[in-house]
Amino acid sequence: MGLLEGKVAIVSGSGRGIGREFALCLAIEGAAVVVNDIGATLDGESTTETPAQSVVAEIEALGGRAVANADSVTDFDGAARIVQSAIDAFGRVDILVNNAGIVRDKTLLKMDESDYDSVIGVHQKGTFNLTRHAAVHMKAQEYGRIINITSSAGLRGNFGQTNYGAAKAAIMGMTFVWALELGRYGITVNAVAPAGATRMTASLYEKSGKEVPAEENAALNAPLVAFLASEAAAHVNGQLLGRTEYAYTLFQHPKQIGWMWRDGGWSAAQIAEDFDKCLGQHLQPVGMVMPKSMAK
Repeated sequence: MGLLEGKVAIVSGSGRGIGREFALCLAIEGAAVVVNDIGATLDGESTTETPAQSVVAEIEALGGRAVANADSVTDFDGAARIVQSAIDAFGRVDILVNNAGIVRDKTLLKMDESDYDSVIGVHQKGTFNLTRHAAVHMKAQEYGRIINITSSAGLRGNFGQTNYGAAKAAIMGMTFVWALELGRYGITVNAVAPAGATRMTASLYEKSGKEVPAEENAALNAPLVAFLASEAAAHVNGQLLGRTEYAYTLFQHPKQIGWMWRDGGWSAAQIAEDFDKCLGQHLQPVGMVMPKSMAK
């Protein structure tokens, strides 16, 4: 018997890549799954593909239960329909994995407003939209598991990803807020920064000059999400977790690591005099830490 027998999950953006692995793993653990995917290209453009239905067929072939949904998380009413599809098909919603995403990588000076708004709309607003609707049902049943998908691009920064990094950092902040607000109702909210080679990360490997590995390692993220979606993780709330190669990791929450004090406050000149000896020694690097397989 799996960890998620009798539970109902929604996984956004689960027609391909890491999202597909989430949906398959949750189904293997016993959950009925709403496979949501609009079938868009990597940058969000519409296509005629139906990847969600393909994943549903895979789940059914494994003996699981699933339905496809093609509504966009960027639309508030569309997100409501995604949640309603879980209610209509399976009678409830217990688990929400906010995974849908696109990328439009450009440096700041080359990025236009549409590049920024599109990525923010899917990642940040999409996460808000789906959670806003799903949390109502979870509160009523006094149980829920929300797993937000963030990224080291937002937690540490990554070249050429102003839009993506901003959205993923915002998802971290929303995770903390929702963990505080919803915890009283038996709902946990955590964030996971996955790792793995998918069509979304292929450009990172290409820029490094390394061969793009197979997508199989994307599946290594899924068991962690399945655990967080289970009753066994009731004590885990408001946490940032991730994966590096074969390790699961826990991120430290942002916090003060150094102090400089002067009675009555500081002038700019006084800060300049004392900054390096008080805070300068604690300055931290920015940028993502890539797996060893990408290191030059």
